[in-house]
Amino acid sequence: MFFTMMKGTFTKQWKKMLMIAVTVALGASIATAMLNVMLDVGDKINEELKTYGSNIVVQPQSEAVVSKLYDLDNDDITVDYINEEKTGELLTIFWHNNITDFAPEIATEVTLPDGETATLTGTWFNHHLEFYKKGMTYERDTGIINLRNWWDIVDGEWLDEQAVEGTLYAMVGKDLADAKGIKAGDELVLTANGVSETVTVKGIFDSGDDESATIYTTLPVAQKLTGKEGLIQKIEVSAITSPDDELSERAARNPNLLSGEERDLWYCTAYVSSICFQIQEAIPEASASAVRQIADSEGKILEKTELLMSLITFLSLLGATLGISNLVTSGVMERAQELALHKAVGATNVQITVLVLTETIITAIIGAAAGYFLGYAFAQIIGHTVFSSSIEMSGMVAFIVAVLIIAVTLLGSIPAIRMILRLRPSEVLHGGH
Repeated sequence: MFFTMMKGTFTKQWKKMLMIAVTVALGASIATAMLNVMLDVGDKINEELKTYGSNIVVQPQSEAVVSKLYDLDNDDITVDYINEEKTGELLTIFWHNNITDFAPEIATEVTLPDGETATLTGTWFNHHLEFYKKGMTYERDTGIINLRNWWDIVDGEWLDEQAVEGTLYAMVGKDLADAKGIKAGDELVLTANGVSETVTVKGIFDSGDDESATIYTTLPVAQKLTGKEGLIQKIEVSAITSPDDELSERAARNPNLLSGEERDLWYCTAYVSSICFQIQEAIPEASASAVRQIADSEGKILEKTELLMSLITFLSLLGATLGISNLVTSGVMERAQELALHKAVGATNVQITVLVLTETIITAIIGAAAGYFLGYAFAQIIGHTVFSSSIEMSGMVAFIVAVLIIAVTLLGSIPAIRMILRLRPSEVLHGGH
């Protein structure tokens, strides 16, 4: 009899049951999309922020310590140097796969042909690094072409480091080029510390900041002009990091104060402080610190994004709850005489409640299954539209959505259950209310 009544419900009220399934499907699809994006959005946001430059800077220890103590600019202190070969140590740390790009730098003041001075920075552009350690070979293509990918090349092209070996090239900032009438293809004689080098301008770049008044060249050229062959002043590092929390903040102050378990968790999580600590372990003479503007932005943007997605998920499920409540209650009202008759012949409130809930839950499961796959499509649309990449689907989301949909269905059915409990066969069957 139980199954006969269910069959009758799906046959007679199929439009209403279809509306319940559609309502659940919409709620489930939005919840599925938002939850999957939330779980994957951390890395996506980190990758997007990496387009705005490095978030870690590695400096000689003496320079970094004095700068922190006295808040000095580089020009106010005696600069020590790091051996350029040490740059390869970045590929040996635990979180080396999270380091997306890096570039060593050395800067100096050079005299131009007209007697005026400008800042010259030597760095890697698209350098192919091979580093050997303990019988292992580490390789990476890296440099400022990725670290400065927002630069607008207004004349000429990027300096291709791997294609110009043996030729001296440089790139000139737009502000300096405009002031001096420099164009791509021009030759510049740069002088510093009694040494002169003639470089060919490969391109003119517009950085949108003070770098537009500087000159960039390959590392060997700048090292020769400074008389510091094989040495660098700092390394800019771009790394994908996890947002800071209470543990990472305590570790950043002093990792030695953490318990053994906390230290292991911190060390094995891609916090910016953990990556900096491991860089310092690999290069003991250096100090690695976070570029706080970018590192702090990652956490704030992620928190606000997750809050927005949580709110969207909540509102979608609230809407589904209200929709189910109206549809199920309306269905019970239409079946009032049928349900009252069953009560009159001996059916209990529990039996009738279980019948209505079973019908609703079966319908909701069908809708949730359709909504999950629809949500998968929504997640991919969001991923490709916002982040230009796919969203990784988590199996945990399917379980969470299933639990949420069951909860929503039960909550939405409460008004209908209350109506069933108040149903009086004598009143309904005799035309009462």
